Amino acid sequence: MPQRETPSFETTLAIRDACLCLATQRAARALARRFDDAFRPVGLTSGQFSLLISLNRPNPPSISSVASLLAMDRTTLTANLKPLERRGLVEVTVDPKDRRGRLLTLTADGLELLSRAVPIWRATHGEVEAPVAESLDLLRKGLTTLS
Repeated sequence: MPQRETPSFETTLAIRDACLCLATQRAARALARRFDDAFRPVGLTSGQFSLLISLNRPNPPSISSVASLLAMDRTTLTANLKPLERRGLVEVTVDPKDRRGRLLTLTADGLELLSRAVPIWRATHGEVEAPVAESLDLLRKGLTTLS
């Protein structure tokens, strides 16, 4: 087996400065922390807010469609739903068209919580957008292309 060369520190720095995966992970963590802090007064995390807002639809979505929208597997989504269900914010019901499927509905308490959380999201999102306002459309398009 051929001997491999140990990457140099310069390689580490080059990857640190060029890696889209690392840059995206760092940005995602920073954004999540910022929104977690903002949502703390209403008792939500940024992930819980994203999950709740994804359920705010005219018709109850399936677990599969929400998992796809949030780019998570069904098992992870189910685990993330449990605390929201225990808090009475979400109701999981059997799909009458396919008894194997489950539909997700915001409860009245869930909608009320969203009505308090959306203004927080708007304010925080405005703060986050401001520094990148000139390239916002390009940033959104690039992120959408990658996902």
